[in-house]
Amino acid sequence: MDAKTQKSEMTRAAIVGAALDLASAEGLEAITLQAVADRLGLSKSGVFSRIGSREALQKAVIEEFGRRFIADVFVPAMQLPKGLPRLDAIVQRWIVRMRDVEVKSGCIYTAGAFELDDRDGELRDTLLQEVTRWRAALRRTALQAIEASHLSADTDADQLVAEISALAMGLLHDARFLRDPRAAERTQASWQRLMKSYRN
Repeated sequence: MDAKTQKSEMTRAAIVGAALDLASAEGLEAITLQAVADRLGLSKSGVFSRIGSREALQKAVIEEFGRRFIADVFVPAMQLPKGLPRLDAIVQRWIVRMRDVEVKSGCIYTAGAFELDDRDGELRDTLLQEVTRWRAALRRTALQAIEASHLSADTDADQLVAEISALAMGLLHDARFLRDPRAAERTQASWQRLMKSYRN
């Protein structure tokens, strides 16, 4: 990669990062080429030349959030044995990430879902694809725990994924809106009780 290409890639990463910060604070609809340009001291045309349209930038933000989320929550847990150790590690890391990142900056998956829930189009489709991919990975991990006999054979993996997701949304609500300093601790206790109810 030559120096010019490398600089262009670094600038693109900075643009997407600034747009992600903006979306976390104000929502996906707050992203505009001008707003991101102003944050970085670039021209609007400079942002456009590296990203393209506003919608392309919004989609890039959703994809970048997903990349960071998977890198923090899912990838490290893959080092653990299949089954409950891996599933538990994923949920534990999810709680920690929400406590340390999303509680302070907001969650694109959750806030974006409410923002786009009644609006059809490519942006909603991109977010839906990211969330669906994440929930499918969580479901596969739950199924592995069932196959390993770590969870009861009659466990409904879809129900378990829905319950884990509900814990995550509850944590964000209580920590961000209610400003409950014990929200992560309560979610951890709920997860332990949930696991116990499904275990053999």
